[in-house]
Amino acid sequence: MKIAVLGALGMQGKAALLDLARSERVKQVVCADASLAGWDAFAARSDTAKIAPVRIDASSQPALAALLRQGVDAVIDLLPQPLMVNAFEAALEARVPLVSTNYGKPVHHLHAKARAAGVALMPECGLDPGIDLVICGHAVKQFDELHLLNSYCGGFPEKKACTNPLNYKISWNFDMVLRSHKRPAVFVREGRTVSIPAERQHENEMIHTVHFPGLGELEAIPNGDAAFYTGLLGIGGTIREAGRYSLRWPGWCAFFAAIKRLGLLSDEPLKGLSPPLTPHAFMVRLLEPQLQYADDEKDLVAMINVFSGLKGGRRKTLTSTLLIERDLTSGLFAMSVGVGCPASIVAQMLAAGEIPSKGVLNPAVDVPHGPFMAQLRERGILVHESEEAA
Repeated sequence: MKIAVLGALGMQGKAALLDLARSERVKQVVCADASLAGWDAFAARSDTAKIAPVRIDASSQPALAALLRQGVDAVIDLLPQPLMVNAFEAALEARVPLVSTNYGKPVHHLHAKARAAGVALMPECGLDPGIDLVICGHAVKQFDELHLLNSYCGGFPEKKACTNPLNYKISWNFDMVLRSHKRPAVFVREGRTVSIPAERQHENEMIHTVHFPGLGELEAIPNGDAAFYTGLLGIGGTIREAGRYSLRWPGWCAFFAAIKRLGLLSDEPLKGLSPPLTPHAFMVRLLEPQLQYADDEKDLVAMINVFSGLKGGRRKTLTSTLLIERDLTSGLFAMSVGVGCPASIVAQMLAAGEIPSKGVLNPAVDVPHGPFMAQLRERGILVHESEEAA
């Protein structure tokens, strides 16, 4: 099979490229990016025999569609979020299945058209969203009634790499990290849908700490639309509590609550500056150089999913945990592996016809749990599950 990766030389793209190249059933990988400036450095430390670099203008839907018509069996979209619709529409035009790690809301309107065309488009298929959704889709089937579903995930430095006041370094596009602080969080509490506005994301009653085995206490920050997934999973009638949270070392909320109150994440250009500069852009430029990992420092990805409800008239709780550490030999970040490998796995499933559904799909209901988890294990990504009965 031939798989194309759009935005392939970014942090997550390199992990997807290498994972595809290691697969016996993948014969060719297209490394497509707006700039190939990083190709030589990547090729110097990687086996690129299967990988062909191609420069692409992803703002041009015709250019994307033309690339996908060149015998591509599936495509992975790792482009910046503003280019997501372009990639989906190009895949639909070329009738090539697509996997994206971005949230799916901007492309939900393509479902009927994609289904009619017999094309599978799978957003939300990275780490979070992605691995967590496959876990959730399987876990809810283990209950007659699900009352609680709380999902936690985050990326942050190992303790020895916490060398700045934030105890944070960059394993993801930092502009997008800050933008994730500017969206509302939607929860279910006591069976009712509750929304927390973006300005209160870092100072509200939902913030708490959770204990992660081997790491200790982590701060849980409301982030995401948990109510949407209760509907998708068909549990809206019984669920009493549901939330999605980002994880950081303690102190994150205290910092960003003050930052927000001071207006330092505003997208309004500051007056009197030429060229125009927003506080948000200033924060990116100021902090990004200071928050880089050294070559001998590891990032960590931690995930916890907690499910509680009734089975056979008895209460039980299922808990799943996942921890990924940076591979210092390859240099790939844990976050890159956690995002790139699931995208690679599902792209190969789609190319092989192992996921029969068509339209705009979702990992929670369309990715087969057993085969997906087996593929994660082959890559050393281990999900641990425990069960408690009341």
